[in-house]
Amino acid sequence: MEERSSDMQKRKLGKSNFEVSAIGFGCMGLNFGYSSTLSREESVTLIRQAADRGVTLFDTAEVYGPFTNEEMVGEALKPVRDRVAIATKFGFAIDPKTGKQTGMDSRPAHIREVCDASLKRLGVQTIDLFYQHRVDPNVPIEDVAGTVKDLIAEGKVKYFGLSEAGAQTVRRAHAVQPVTALQNEYSLWTREPETNGILDACEELGIGLVAYSPLGKGFLTGAMSRDTKLGENDFRKILPRFTPEAMEKNQALVDLLQRIAREKNATPAQIALAWLLARKPWIVPIPGTTKLHRLEENLGAANIQITADDLAEIQRAAAEIHVEGERYPQQLMATTGR
Repeated sequence: MEERSSDMQKRKLGKSNFEVSAIGFGCMGLNFGYSSTLSREESVTLIRQAADRGVTLFDTAEVYGPFTNEEMVGEALKPVRDRVAIATKFGFAIDPKTGKQTGMDSRPAHIREVCDASLKRLGVQTIDLFYQHRVDPNVPIEDVAGTVKDLIAEGKVKYFGLSEAGAQTVRRAHAVQPVTALQNEYSLWTREPETNGILDACEELGIGLVAYSPLGKGFLTGAMSRDTKLGENDFRKILPRFTPEAMEKNQALVDLLQRIAREKNATPAQIALAWLLARKPWIVPIPGTTKLHRLEENLGAANIQITADDLAEIQRAAAEIHVEGERYPQQLMATTGR
């Protein structure tokens, strides 16, 4: 494979020595969740092209597919395993016959089962970053953290992460096993980590923030409008922000990004990512895409300078924009911030 890994800036996730590329790659959308997906062969090719360009953090989960996303990521990264980090997740109960999620399950025995199955699907001996995908209200977080602590001691996992946990849950888990990374949705139209204590906890405890959906599930790129027709299998169809009315109102945020992009000779997507990178040195966004030119566009964001004045300008302008719609339907919002 072509060696370009020195091209990409690196970042450490919090106080850990876990160093990754400043921009990672979210693999979910390659074959799951959206109407525009790739074949396995095409997905493997794109993941390898990302690795060629210096991406070293690749994000997957057992529930993507389910299971098929991990298999594909493992196949794609096998030739470069020594220079990439693979993150995957546990925490859902999945019906083996239908592949449907049937609720939460972070019982210690189940975490172990998922770990062993993920190792096998990924074709690796160690999972670099093992996240609890969502907090299970029926299992004390101390038991979850203790189980992952044991898996780390056994060499099956390197680092422990949490996704969409509340700040107090993060603190309780961190007291048992240091949390290396939190994976939360964070972007210019999803700024809850700034007000719900998550960024404060990261700063205080030395935890990195891995920002998923940093491009607003595609909306912040400027490629969508109220006239966009989503496919039947596209999960955005159920999201309140993707109704035609909400997209029309939220266009003001895209207009802001487009204005700054013109000043920087960049694209709206690049400004959205560069804004995140400028917020904190331990934030790593993981945009996903199915297109090589979009991948290259995203990675180019690491070279865009967002100054303190730029941040202040964006802050002032964004404060005047009301984001229309919750990020998830009510029943899914109930599983976040616990």
